[in-house]
Amino acid sequence: MNIRENFLNSKVHNFEETDIRWHKNPIFKLKGNFKENEIFLGLTKEPLIFLNDLRLDESELNPDLLIFASRHTSKTARPAFLVHTTGNWGEDADFGGNSQDLSKTSALLHKAGFVSLIEQELSPQLAEFSIDVEVTHHGPTILEKPLIFMELGSSKGEWIISNAGELLANVIINTIFKYLEFNEKKSDIIGLGFGGTHYAPNFNRLIRNKNIAMSFICPKYYVQQLNVELISKMINNTLEKVDYFIVDWKGTNSENKKHLIPLLEEFKIPIKKTKEF
Repeated sequence: MNIRENFLNSKVHNFEETDIRWHKNPIFKLKGNFKENEIFLGLTKEPLIFLNDLRLDESELNPDLLIFASRHTSKTARPAFLVHTTGNWGEDADFGGNSQDLSKTSALLHKAGFVSLIEQELSPQLAEFSIDVEVTHHGPTILEKPLIFMELGSSKGEWIISNAGELLANVIINTIFKYLEFNEKKSDIIGLGFGGTHYAPNFNRLIRNKNIAMSFICPKYYVQQLNVELISKMINNTLEKVDYFIVDWKGTNSENKKHLIPLLEEFKIPIKKTKEF
């Protein structure tokens, strides 16, 4: 059963088919009274990382935010639930999007996804699954709406576990309500992250334990690729106003710091180390 079918067969949430079409497929709407908010489920046959056109001009849809439910693949094939923003730090764009480009995103939506995963009680069948924020990677990068990816990883063995797909589907719905809660409270510091490794343990810790929400995270192996234009995109493509540049100081070597800190100092945004929070 794919993730979409888990949405439609949910024991918790009830979707009904609408007359709206998107990418030639019917749109489903979550039933319920959510005040002025509406939640829609769509399907595209295009690979999500290579999706460069939402084609909203062909549809009645005009979403505020997007959550892409996706499968995740890694060399280690470790069982995992993951959330991340999208973009390419370097020239390599083999996995969608443009070189040195970033999508639009929301730090609060990103945090809402992670917190919603953490709050789920994992069944014994899913006990070995890790829950991670990944650094920003892969496409798409040019869509007009803020987005995050929420993923089930990391091999076919996990993709076919119905409990895992059901959990991710429920978490995505919960993420929307968690985002609305965070957005109303406006109590989180908004940060951009620099340094560390792909699974960003120090940034995971901040998001999990502090009133901190982060949008884009650039890992240590791409710090040398950063320039003023790319950092400007990190700021401008974040839906919320950025409060801090946050550097994983131990996860950034001296050579990278020499490149990074002068760049960050060109902006009127305070710089903090992860350990300062």
